[in-house]
Amino acid sequence: MTIEVVKMHPALGAEIRGVDLSKPLDAQTAAEIRRAFDENIVVVARGQTLDEQQQLRAAEIFGKVAYRRRPVAGPGPGGDFDTPFMLVTNIVENGKPIGAFGDGEMWFHHDTSYYPEPHRATLLYAMKLTSWGGETCFSNMYMAYEMIPRALRDRLEGRRVLQMHDYKRRERLNLDTADLTRIRHNWQPLFVTHPATGRKALYVSRLMSAQIEGLSREESEDALEQLFDISEDPSIVYEHNWALGDMVIWDNWCSIHARKDFPREEPRLMRRLTIEGQALQF
Repeated sequence: MTIEVVKMHPALGAEIRGVDLSKPLDAQTAAEIRRAFDENIVVVARGQTLDEQQQLRAAEIFGKVAYRRRPVAGPGPGGDFDTPFMLVTNIVENGKPIGAFGDGEMWFHHDTSYYPEPHRATLLYAMKLTSWGGETCFSNMYMAYEMIPRALRDRLEGRRVLQMHDYKRRERLNLDTADLTRIRHNWQPLFVTHPATGRKALYVSRLMSAQIEGLSREESEDALEQLFDISEDPSIVYEHNWALGDMVIWDNWCSIHARKDFPREEPRLMRRLTIEGQALQF
């Protein structure tokens, strides 16, 4: 089978046409999809009809599927654990959310940047959508790295950044009050060399990046604000307008993503898988 790859934005994102992910794929087609993924950072297969097992099989094109991890302590996202699937939904049954991160806007972030081995990729499948909103924005962090002013890049080269997350969606953690023993966190390279492509990428996000190693709090905040603004520059952002049956796969090591608001009284349901990763290097 030969697929067609159609770019959706100059910075990142491509649609892969001519593929039915509900069926097993031959080795050549799987290799073509992986190549499109490495080249475009975000790939979209539209009009898919997938049950859990079919989505799992499609995910295995990209590597070993990861299982959900429970929060270290305290409240966390809803839904089931001890499963590879996360339901990203606002649906409530018997007074209890059936999934996680159900409502509203969510700031730019990498998935699992606070793990020692951040996940390689995320696969999100659209099952129910609202009448408007809920777009997912993706930013090219290779381009963000290249856009950093030379003096700032030289100053920050070789430093690490503290990534952490307590399941908030539109709020940075306060380091003065946060109890890190109860929050997943990890120091990561500020600039990473992508293991698959060898390219340099900026590895910060407004939601999860808290402190740059070796800088005072004031210096760190100033540098991070500059990096956040660069990483969210509209010129390097692709905004995906969802349709039912869309399967969107993105590279967590060289992109960040954010979600726009949508009607909270309307049901929205997405089924999510992630692919295991590895420790990131400078």
